[in-house]
Amino acid sequence: MSSPAGPTFVQSLAAGGLAGTAVDLLFFPIDTVKTRLQAPQGFLKAGGFIGVYKGIGSVVVGSAPGAAIFFSTYEAMKKASPLPAHLIPLTHMLAASTAEIAACLVRVPTEVVKSRTQTSTFGALGQTSFQAAKLTLARDGWKGFYRGFGSTIMREIPFTSLQFPLYEMLKRQLAHRLNRGTLYAHEAAVCGSIAGGTAAALTTPLDVLKTRVMLDMRNASTENLPSLAARFNQIYTTEGVRALFAGAVPRTLWISAGGAVFLGAYEWAVHGLMGYM
Repeated sequence: MSSPAGPTFVQSLAAGGLAGTAVDLLFFPIDTVKTRLQAPQGFLKAGGFIGVYKGIGSVVVGSAPGAAIFFSTYEAMKKASPLPAHLIPLTHMLAASTAEIAACLVRVPTEVVKSRTQTSTFGALGQTSFQAAKLTLARDGWKGFYRGFGSTIMREIPFTSLQFPLYEMLKRQLAHRLNRGTLYAHEAAVCGSIAGGTAAALTTPLDVLKTRVMLDMRNASTENLPSLAARFNQIYTTEGVRALFAGAVPRTLWISAGGAVFLGAYEWAVHGLMGYM
């Protein structure tokens, strides 16, 4: 049974943009609840269940290009890998990690604006994504949009290193069991849900760390900010292990359901585009 050729760069770009936008818009309220649970001021002071669509403007702007960059890079790296077939899980890990770094160039500014709007970090002056973006630029310049870039990479590489090898393995096993070369979109969605939920649960402490860094409003040019290791240790020693897993349930549910939509929509779009282009 031969494997079908993978999508082209353009097909991956278009399908990734469609999938990323779909999942981010659909599950945005759950992401808001997760972010507020992780906020240092506490869930209720960060907004509770009120205004769960605050910050959605940044997602509308950044979701499609971020996901498009990820999938086009991921597919290109898989095809260009010099590693032998028996090391395919390593190929998927390296491809996904490289793709995440590329996507974070777009994703991190979106995350900064989104998380600050979701938690009302700027108070009444930053109630919309546009207002929060302007205040971020005024306070910290363009570098302010990349606050938390390192912590985001530190979260995303372990996450994708777990998610995508597991996703690809589940797809191969299911296709083999069904004696088919490819899976239907809903079948790929089930694999994506399992892989995403597993990776999300295991990497929640890194997500908490990323959120805290992005919500830290101290001026990096005038104050000596703590390292990521120091921040992590401070959360652990002052708030306990529970704080490191704040938002674990909504994050796992969101990414499990989101993984089904994200990867299922991607497979559906890829197959549709491969038939059309």
